[in-house]
Order: sequence, then C-alpha cells, then structure tokens
Amino acid sequence: MSSKPAAADAAPIVVGENGQGRYQQTVRIGKHHLLADEPESLGGDDAGPAPTDFLLAALGACTSITLRMYAERKQMPLTGVQVALTLDKIEKADGGKIDHIRRKISLDGELTSAQRASLLTIANKCPVHRLLQSDIQIDSELADPGGLPLAG
Repeated sequence: MSSKPAAADAAPIVVGENGQGRYQQTVRIGKHHLLADEPESLGGDDAGPAPTDFLLAALGACTSITLRMYAERKQMPLTGVQVALTLDKIEKADGGKIDHIRRKISLDGELTSAQRASLLTIANKCPVHRLLQSDIQIDSELADPGGLPLAG
C-alpha cells in the first residue's frame, strides 16, 4: 500500500457537524461521505462509528491491503486476510496508562510458517502502522468563517 504525500493542492478531508444529532459528524473524503458519532454511552446517537473506530479501521484496512499487495508480488498462496482490532488502556509501571491497540491478523491459504512470519513482518510495516508509531506533528489553525464547506 503506498501512502500518498499530502500535496498543497490536494482536497482535504473535511469533517463537520451535520445538525442530525448531538455529536453526529459528516465526513467528506473526496467523493465519499461517511457519518461519525459517539456511542449512546457517551451522549451520542451511535449513528456512525466513533472517531477511534475510524482510526482502527484505517489500521486494519491498511494492514489487509498491504498484506494482499505483498502476497501478490511474492506469489504467495494467500486466499484471505482478516484483521480484528481493539483499543484499550493498560497500566504502566509508573501508575499511568497508555493506549493499547491489539491487532489480530488471520491469514488463509496454504502458507508455510516462513511465509506467515514474513507476512507478519510486512504487516508491521504498513503505512498506517508506521504513522501511528512515529513522531507526529499536528499543526492547527483557525479557518475563516465558512471557509470549509461540507457540501460538494
């Protein structure tokens, strides 16, 4: 899976309230429109995945696609991939907590143990996995009022 660099003229992903629920958001990614919301337990209507669900879905999709591309390139007999992900908090030795993503990868096909090990190594090199484990800089600024239209 290739990660495309953010070009200055690339259309941004735009997220905004849609007025349909307390926390419900419309997510526009190019021609794709998605909903995000919080679960009822957090005051939302559960009308769509929570933001952290989208993050886990990105990691799962990237993992599966990366494995498929690698298996095709190496002509491995991989017949199916599924990735199950969970997010929880775990205790650190100092008493604090850290976020913990558990990713369980199911590989179907007549794969040797060496091929399975190779695929696990490649899974840990997918672009989203590398992004999540890297130092990330996020620059935030305020847009002019009405400067980010969701319609379109």
